[in-house]
Amino acid sequence: MKNLLKLSLALLVVACSQPKSNNESESTEVKEPVEDKISLEVIWESDTVLTTSESVYYDKSNDVLYVSCINGVPPNEQDEDGYIAKVSPKDGSIIELKWITGLDAPKGMGKVGNNLYVTNIDELVIVDVTTGEITERVAVPEAQFLNDIATDDDGNVYFSDSNTNKLHKYSADGTLSTWLEGENLGGPNGLFHDGERMMLATFGAGDFRSIDYTTEEVKPVVDSIPGGDGVVKVGVDYLVSNWNGEVYYVTSNWEKQLILDTKEIGANAADIEFDESSMTLYVPTFFGNQVAAYKLNK
Repeated sequence: MKNLLKLSLALLVVACSQPKSNNESESTEVKEPVEDKISLEVIWESDTVLTTSESVYYDKSNDVLYVSCINGVPPNEQDEDGYIAKVSPKDGSIIELKWITGLDAPKGMGKVGNNLYVTNIDELVIVDVTTGEITERVAVPEAQFLNDIATDDDGNVYFSDSNTNKLHKYSADGTLSTWLEGENLGGPNGLFHDGERMMLATFGAGDFRSIDYTTEEVKPVVDSIPGGDGVVKVGVDYLVSNWNGEVYYVTSNWEKQLILDTKEIGANAADIEFDESSMTLYVPTFFGNQVAAYKLNK
């Protein structure tokens, strides 16, 4: 959608201080907005052929973007028409539209070695990126809406189920388990492994939370990010997207600033990716059927 190019000329860096949502824990401290010094500018937009683009993953070792495409709604229909595309991170050109096929509604992705892990409603799909073949499908009992993925330094794969309030773990040794479950996960979606904690964007509660690996304490840290979707890190800070079409810059002190808002042009902001070496943010636009790349200026 070329409207995004127009957006870059008028992109407003808006400091947000929204009131607490009804779902927000009373323990969450409301922070003053960060100073207006963060901005985005459009670098490129892909063609609108990435049907229902949900997630972007940057494979640094192969210098390629993987884009999971649900290919129509509802996003939990087992119709085998979903796919993963390969896209150039330099200019958004489509390298291979239907690189991996035979998926239902692929969403979050994460990579360990040569294995690309993809959530697919009720299973974790493993793809060998060197051959482009699906090597394994791991069924997840009672799963309803598997969503985002994060991997840690030991090769463990964590993934959320937004409908059942569960976080699952697929260990490096191939063991599947439920790591956490409960209402305090707030309809979990976006995940990011961050040292001694996991960062979580909640879709149901609409906030940003941290999870201590040792104590398993779930703590809300930033409120009012409705429909939380993707989480990436920028230095010591974070970018958090919500599905409605917004991206927030969140500091390590838990201040937030709205830096992208594409709701009015009908573009969502689903499971984002960030390449810190080039300071490039990649945003899958879901119903916009494309990926947009932005330069982060700070």
